[in-house]
Amino acid sequence: MTASAMLAAFPSLAGLSTTILREFAGLKPLQLPKGTVLFRDGDRCQGYVFVMHGSIRVQKMDPEGREIVLYRVEDGQTCMLTTSCLLAGRSYPAEGITEEATELVLLPAERFDALLADPDFRRFALAMISDRIAELMALIEDVAFGRMDVRLARRLLELDDGTHSLQLTHQQLATELGTAREVISRILKDFERRGSVALKRGRVELSDLNGLGQLATQQV
Repeated sequence: MTASAMLAAFPSLAGLSTTILREFAGLKPLQLPKGTVLFRDGDRCQGYVFVMHGSIRVQKMDPEGREIVLYRVEDGQTCMLTTSCLLAGRSYPAEGITEEATELVLLPAERFDALLADPDFRRFALAMISDRIAELMALIEDVAFGRMDVRLARRLLELDDGTHSLQLTHQQLATELGTAREVISRILKDFERRGSVALKRGRVELSDLNGLGQLATQQV
């Protein structure tokens, strides 16, 4: 790892001292394959996570086994939950799983504590938390007050990589949106009747992008 690589991924680190950047450059990147469980509910936090490339899905499971995706940690981001656990000395209340091959750098917990004395690093860490809190507030508002058909249309369009064919299950969509699989299946069937999507086994094909787009832009 080099200081330039860290700055390329995290430009806001540029204000840190040369000594701190040199320390970061000395950290060994971790290469994690897709599907790696980075932490589980109840695990002790081992260090501060910098994601260089890839994606970590942070999710919470309720007592009945239903899951909701809280957020993702992607290129040039840190994990808000990890920061919170380090600051409070608490265990993880959720789990984090890599969604693709991911490269990350782990700053040991004791070094994170020591570096918080540096105002520039503290400002960086708190700014990252602030960004995530705004995203979580939007998620809470969506879950509490949002129309599920609007949210589903929006998510389908967000997941489209240009092929208009999404390889995912109704359960995966339910997990994304924090609801039951039966709810997603019912709405998708309604979309299919309207001609907005075509449902295949383990796949959702987007047939009417304009119609989905109009629905997705409605106020929830």
